[in-house]
Amino acid sequence: MNEIKRKVIAVRTSKIVYREGDAVVKVFDTDFSKADVLNEALNQARVEETGLNIPRLIDVEVEDGKWAIRSEYVEGKTLAELMDKNPEKTDEYLEFFVDLQMTVHEKRAPLLGKLKDKMDRKICDTDLDATTRYELHTALESMPKHKKLCHGDFNPSNIVITGNGAPYILDWAHATQGNASADVAQTYLIFVLDGKEELAEKYLDLFCEKSGTEKKYIQKWLPIVAAAQSVKGKYGERELLLKWVNVVDYE
Repeated sequence: MNEIKRKVIAVRTSKIVYREGDAVVKVFDTDFSKADVLNEALNQARVEETGLNIPRLIDVEVEDGKWAIRSEYVEGKTLAELMDKNPEKTDEYLEFFVDLQMTVHEKRAPLLGKLKDKMDRKICDTDLDATTRYELHTALESMPKHKKLCHGDFNPSNIVITGNGAPYILDWAHATQGNASADVAQTYLIFVLDGKEELAEKYLDLFCEKSGTEKKYIQKWLPIVAAAQSVKGKYGERELLLKWVNVVDYE
């Protein structure tokens, strides 16, 4: 490992992301699950095959007892940075964001894990009471079974815009195939948890308008997605997510 040539880009729970020349190296803590690291790399490789603009996977390695994923470095600014810097362009950026998410949902990656299976496991992992878990499993089972590519953490900080305006989508650790409305519910909750309720509502309205999806259909996913998210949520976030879990009907 050549630390001298590395520059820290981001410090996250259980991992540090470095810039190393034309590559990004994500180094995981020693106690991070090997299976999760390999699954993230495999997800990235499988999504690459869809033809979407994403950083190219270079290799997976172990250095000093830590697993690391090396990917192509994409030069540019995140959509989150652009939105913060140019608030007057929020509507324009949001439209771009929704169009890009719809492009993702048009793709298929048949070897990815299924979103429904992942949600089922997460609900089982919660400390919710048995009745609530049963209701969530039942609601999940009733949802239409789709096979659309779902990012799982689609938000403006995971989109890099290059100098020529090309968008690249980062971080495919949570990618699955399934119902796109679950992916939209996830993005909506990300905005809410970030304290951007107004933007969350605007996003949801715009997605529904552009995709021809009824808002009520996406809202039915919110308790399920919130429950799944609560497993790894921080304390403050977890409290808010559990309020969503208790929301059963929408008018």
